[in-house]
Amino acid sequence: MKDLKHLIYFENLLQDANNELVQKAIKDGDLALGYNCYYIPEALLNVPGCFSTRLRAPNCVTTDVATYYMTNRNCPYVRSILERAIEGGYNYLNALFGIEACSTMERMEEHFDLIKPVKNDKFVTTIVDAPIKGDENNLEYYKKGLARVLALMKELGADTSEEALKAAIEDHNKISKIITEIGEFRKLPNPPVTGYEFHVIQLVSEVCPHKYILPYLEETLEEIKKRKPEKEFPFRCRVVVYGSEIDDPEFTKLIESCGAMVVADRYCFGSFPSREQIEIKDGETAFEAICRHYLDSSLCPRFMDGKKINQRHEVMEQLYHEFNADGIIIENMKFCEFWSYEKVLASNILLTEKDIPCCTIEKEYAIGSVGQLRTRFQAFVESLEIKKINA
Repeated sequence: MKDLKHLIYFENLLQDANNELVQKAIKDGDLALGYNCYYIPEALLNVPGCFSTRLRAPNCVTTDVATYYMTNRNCPYVRSILERAIEGGYNYLNALFGIEACSTMERMEEHFDLIKPVKNDKFVTTIVDAPIKGDENNLEYYKKGLARVLALMKELGADTSEEALKAAIEDHNKISKIITEIGEFRKLPNPPVTGYEFHVIQLVSEVCPHKYILPYLEETLEEIKKRKPEKEFPFRCRVVVYGSEIDDPEFTKLIESCGAMVVADRYCFGSFPSREQIEIKDGETAFEAICRHYLDSSLCPRFMDGKKINQRHEVMEQLYHEFNADGIIIENMKFCEFWSYEKVLASNILLTEKDIPCCTIEKEYAIGSVGQLRTRFQAFVESLEIKKINA
């Protein structure tokens, strides 16, 4: 296929958290609001005059200094974020809104206050406790936590009125509609966009100011609509990827180099469920709609109640069938307690109860040596091909 016009530009934007568009927004006087987890609603942070930026640590190959504070048996994602902060990579931030999704995430976010790695006089931070069930009591608890986020935003000078929050929802829905429409092409027998390209597009929509990245995404959507795919489907099978923080498109490229196209991305930085539309129901304020939407749609393995556990696996089964996948790759970050449990549980349920082939892997944050992963993926692709032959 012909290269996408803006792909190289998107790839360059992903090389640094403080990228060109972030710098442009800050120069214009916008507030940079950082977050690490889906539990902190992206839509809440994009009121007029503010922009959300989901924290990544691209090209972080060592966490020696962060390990001094957190030990090397903590999740490499959180250590990489702290390492990059100590290096000065997030000095552009006005705030970090943290979530106690797990103890290591909370500990990393505490260090943003304890050792003050962000050298910005206007920088503030807070940590919100995360609900563990999806019921009404947990929703009320969730609202109280996110109200603290709004209060801090207001202290920074952000407009947190009902009108501003409605504008943030409209902004979220607009960019989500574009990403979802691009993602829908992956349902086709021979898609005009690869999983790697989609991963890059999704990531720039999360880490760049929406008002600046939106025109590029709109143009890319129109380009993909007219794009002619290869004459024959260039991959040997189709897979869904399910798991924790995957913010390096090279991971998707690795999977696809082994012959498996990534057709759906149900991981922490993926488009499911982060690019679903937010609806304001009758009698709700915009703030209430945001809280309800993120609690209802979140598929984090931190949720321990049976309803949420079933929801996670039903969504995976749905994606598997909707995107005509041949199997599911389930990933967890090394030392991630919640996702390591979910990897075992999900693979057992999907394989034994739903007859969906699964491949489970554990990885570091930085891709690094790929030999073992490549072997696992190649073996999984071959097993899927054998299953097709025997069917």
